[in-house]
Formats: sequence, structure tokens, C-alpha cells
Amino acid sequence: MSEKIYIGVDLGGTAIKVGICNEEGQLLHTYEGPTEVDKGPETIVDNIERYVRLVVEQSPFNWDQVAGVGAGVAGFTNVREGIIIFAPNVGLKDFHIREILEERLGKPVKIDNDANVAALGEAWGGAGKGIDNCVCYTLGTGVGGGIIIDGKIYQGFSGLAGELGHMSVVPDLEAIQCGCGKMGCLETVSSATGIIRMANDAVARGDRTELALVESITAKDVFDAAKVGDEVALRIVNRAAFYLGKSLAAVAVVLNPEVFIIGGGVSKAGDILFNEIRSVFAKLTPEPVQTGLRIEPATLGNDAGMVGAAGLFLRS
Repeated sequence: MSEKIYIGVDLGGTAIKVGICNEEGQLLHTYEGPTEVDKGPETIVDNIERYVRLVVEQSPFNWDQVAGVGAGVAGFTNVREGIIIFAPNVGLKDFHIREILEERLGKPVKIDNDANVAALGEAWGGAGKGIDNCVCYTLGTGVGGGIIIDGKIYQGFSGLAGELGHMSVVPDLEAIQCGCGKMGCLETVSSATGIIRMANDAVARGDRTELALVESITAKDVFDAAKVGDEVALRIVNRAAFYLGKSLAAVAVVLNPEVFIIGGGVSKAGDILFNEIRSVFAKLTPEPVQTGLRIEPATLGNDAGMVGAAGLFLRS
């Protein structure tokens, strides 16, 4: 075999997922192992190196075909210098990961934050395949984002572009403080954390809802209750969708993407969420901006990080 392959590393606090992609963005082979954060940075790097070599050994490819290794990290990164500024989930700070891995592996290495690589993964090999301009939201514990312009990640001046969860969209009278310290961020209402908080608040107020019977409410519980007509749950879902739609409308008139891709655990709610997002977006966006624009669920799921990290060599 002579085709080039690219390895993507999804570095998480619990597990390291490693995947091989070809030049078309197809995920061909994967390997997953524990991160072992408690054993310190040296062990984390040892594990990355070991898993990268293992994924190639267990595949039909050989080491000479590896053209590059990309890594996505949950945290702040200096993409240009290849430094993890701060990644709390893996306990790394001011860590020169690119230099270390290039020395260990003898291959070119690129890094970026996890939201950006997930966005790139969807744009390269997922819901945005074949599309050069798209914006991706990841709705999980928080709200992450990534912007793809002309097929490449848009980094911004200091590499912090795409922090969509920290758009201030909630009016002052309704706003609460976000984990970032500011008020009214999208993340406070449209993340799993925000949805759970709103549900717990409703139960504490004594609102009539079947959620009061749930011992430890999850975002899925809220969506399930909404789907069977629970009025409180519907109100919460519609509020989360409203501010998502409002955020999309603001981004659309600035960037004019062809597609918005929405992924993460919350996006699995399906039509009950997406129909409302699309409705709000249509009401708040000028008609010419809407023309041809789609709002779609992500398709790669947990593989987006590996695909996007591999794609750093071809699509960034």
C-alpha cells in the first residue's frame, strides 16, 4: 500500500481514542485506551505514543504511510506553537505536546481544541461533507463550537474563535452567571447542564411536572417528558431551542454558512428540539440569509474528534 494515512487522537480525561483516516476523511481503523490522568503527564504522553503505534500495527497499514498525527484536546490551546495552555480534564498546563510527540513519533504533529476538531470532523467526513462553509455546535455539559470557512477551521486572532456557548443571548432579567464568569451565555440555557438546572428549578418551585418523580434529572429525562406532553418539560425544551435559534440567527448574518451542524448528547433529542430551532431561526433571520441554508444533526457522534484531528493536516 502506498496511500497516505492520517492519525487522529481524541485526548479525553478518561480515554484516549485514536483513529486512522484516509485523504477522503473516512475512518478506517480505531483503538481506545485509558488516559490515566492520575499518573501524570509522562504517562499520558506514553499512552498517546503507544496507542498511536498500536492502531497502525493492528491495521492493514504500515508506519511509513503515516503522513501526520493530529490531536484534539478539551481545553485552551496555542495552535501555532503546539502548546496545551490549560486542559483541566487531563491535568496539563503550558505543555509543549507537539514538540514532545514529534520527537517520540518522528512524524509531523498538529493540535487544536476538541470543539474545533469535532467541527472539522463533521465538515470533512460527516454532515458537512463536501461543504466548505459551516458552523458546528456541540451541545453537551457545555456548548462548544467550531467555524469552518473555505474548508478550514477559522481560528481568529488568538485561536479562540468559535466559542459559541459564550454568546450572550439571554436578557438581563432572565440571565444567570455562566461558568466563564459572564451573564446570559447560551451555555446557561442550551447545554445539558442548563436544561437540568431549569428542570430542577421548576421542581423546586413546585411546578406540576412528572419530572418531580425523577430522583436525579438528566437532560434526556426532560426531553422524554416533553415528548409525551409534559408542559413544564416542553417549556424548558422550547427555551433551550429558542436561544439556540437566536444564536444561529446572529451567526448566520455574520458568516452566511451553508449549514449549521448540531451535535453532542443534547442533539439526540431529535425533532422536538430541531423543529423548534428551525422555527425560531426562520422568525429571526432575514429571508435571503435563509435561502439554501440547512440546520442538521451531526452524524459522526463520538468519532468526530478522531476524524477532525486527522483532518488537521488536510483541512486546516
